[in-house]
Amino acid sequence: MMTSLRNSDPQVYAIIEREVARQNAGIELIASENFVSRAVMQAMGTPLTNKYAEGLPGRRYYGGCEHVDTAEDLARERAKALYHCEWVNVQPHSGASANAAVYLTLLQPGDTFLGLDLAHGGHLTHGSPVNFSGILYKAEYYGVERDGPLAGRIDMDRVRDKALAVRPKMISIGASAYSRDFDYAAFRTIADEVNALLWMDMAHPAGLIAAGVLNDPLPHAHIVSTTTHKTLRGPRGGMLLMGQDFENPFGKVAPKSGRIRRMSELFDAAVFPGTQGGPLMHVIAAKAVAFAEALVPAFKDYAQQVQRNAAAMALAFLERGYHVVSGGTDNHLMLVDLRNRGLTGKTAEKALQAADITVNKNMVPFDDKSPFVTSGIRLGTSAVTTRGFTEETARQVVALIDAVLQKPSDEDTHRSVRNQVRELTRQHPLYDFVLA
Repeated sequence: MMTSLRNSDPQVYAIIEREVARQNAGIELIASENFVSRAVMQAMGTPLTNKYAEGLPGRRYYGGCEHVDTAEDLARERAKALYHCEWVNVQPHSGASANAAVYLTLLQPGDTFLGLDLAHGGHLTHGSPVNFSGILYKAEYYGVERDGPLAGRIDMDRVRDKALAVRPKMISIGASAYSRDFDYAAFRTIADEVNALLWMDMAHPAGLIAAGVLNDPLPHAHIVSTTTHKTLRGPRGGMLLMGQDFENPFGKVAPKSGRIRRMSELFDAAVFPGTQGGPLMHVIAAKAVAFAEALVPAFKDYAQQVQRNAAAMALAFLERGYHVVSGGTDNHLMLVDLRNRGLTGKTAEKALQAADITVNKNMVPFDDKSPFVTSGIRLGTSAVTTRGFTEETARQVVALIDAVLQKPSDEDTHRSVRNQVRELTRQHPLYDFVLA
């Protein structure tokens, strides 16, 4: 696959070679990362990257799109089958691009929306003041409980109280560091009560939702956005979905064509030309491949194992005296609050990296440290499950993490754990073919 690159640009080839070695040798616990199949990677590395195809299949602004039209139609139909939905747009370049299209469609600058606080596990594009979502729109927040029986979880009564107080035009669900499932029916009831539109950003649990092991937002949310990597195990990209299309309530008018009658038309226009130009046809083809992989029964087995591995890791941390936010996990990730260990997330991340275990420092609810330091780490099991880890392996990983965190500055510990990590990963090989 890589002979031409090796010959034409040995510097870039060497960078890729080193990154492949890192992925092979280490334990990857970044909750937003996964390992795609060889077929997905091959689809991304094709001459489809050469084709401009602004517009939608059958309605392009360029000629010569008959074959990429077929690829995009295939991706759309497979996504519809995967999520049992009526409409999708597979063109967003990323989850953030998909989210930008949601805002452009549903809100005007200055409108109020209600979302999960970033400091409580939310996402940057759900109203952070440094992001366009918090700069252009008036963000209000709900969060998780500090203590009591719902500590670390969302209390839907408090969400309702907040919605009644601020009367948002839109309510958003979704998170980057929340380990529990969502009650979509309760969110929809609240949205209807305050006459708000309901949006779910399922970027993290998308694969688990597709496999049916978590609650399904599509019957309840007006619009759903997602990435196509993470638990879905596809290429880096985004997507928009609706369980059912519905009439445009805004009275918006399309130039030269009169009133836009359906929300699908508004969302399509918000993607292109609203927020981006030409779609990445090689990535869309790779999305089609990934959706086909997720439609086979083995993907449900994978999703169930992701859950089991995450639950096993969370329990192992609890048994060793760590504070796991919310007391466990329903999905693929967990937040570990390190304050009772006298450690910061920054220190833990650096120490674990020295032992070839990759995690990310992460703020925890009610954190007293900055986002550059943090009091916690976030861990996810999607990538290690792809390479074959089971509950037993997951518990071994927690033991290795604990060994490092007990002596975070000890180089002998780093070396010893690194050797054990490499022995473990040798038993679960990954991507040896890439540089063949």
